[in-house]
Amino acid sequence: MKLIKLDAIGSTNDFLKQLSGNEGTENFTVVTAKTQTHGRGQMGSVWNTQKGKNLIMSILIKDFLIETHEIFNLNIIVSVAVMQVLENEKIPGLSIKWPNDIMSDNKKIGGILIENSIKSDGSILSVVGLGLNVNQTEFENLPRASSLALICNYSFNKDLLLVSIVEKIKYNIRVWQSESQSLVITYSDLLFKKDVPMAFQGIDGNQFMGIIKGVSVYGKINILHEDDGEREYDIKQIQMLY
Repeated sequence: MKLIKLDAIGSTNDFLKQLSGNEGTENFTVVTAKTQTHGRGQMGSVWNTQKGKNLIMSILIKDFLIETHEIFNLNIIVSVAVMQVLENEKIPGLSIKWPNDIMSDNKKIGGILIENSIKSDGSILSVVGLGLNVNQTEFENLPRASSLALICNYSFNKDLLLVSIVEKIKYNIRVWQSESQSLVITYSDLLFKKDVPMAFQGIDGNQFMGIIKGVSVYGKINILHEDDGEREYDIKQIQMLY
């Protein structure tokens, strides 16, 4: 694992995407920063962090995804890896708010953003960005945010967390062919509010009640409606109200 430590950067994902254009960039190269000025999450949401308090990292992953329809496999591998590391740290109430928010009970403690690019030879490069609230204890105007330190009442070593997460991702990639079904089941079992009646809002603004039943192989969420059975939605089509 090659580790590049930066003091400040616009986005570790953007930095690593530029770096990955160099053929010599090693697989599992990691970029981390004390702060980033243009951090972002799913659907272009902004992610702000106090300098030096949290884990901000991006990982280059090559030679795993072969076809574009397999892209969600990497989401599963990474999300489960982060959960496994946090479980080892005894963080309570862990779940994955579809598709890649890391939750402790009803509080968001992290998020994952995976960006894929297809090279001219057809190979797929993935840059996995992870923001994890570690030692930050104040979240102004963010009532649903929390951190490992707030939850556990002590500080964590961010460097050790980084190494543990990268090693767990590498392990899950190695065993994917033989244990993919187990990882898929684990991801599904960890879904936030699974099998619980919840309010949702569709892209048309209409609200409805439904029950999360799982996720398809393409990463769409399966929701059981009260009146017309199970339907699939992608991230642009639905919002969970909680």
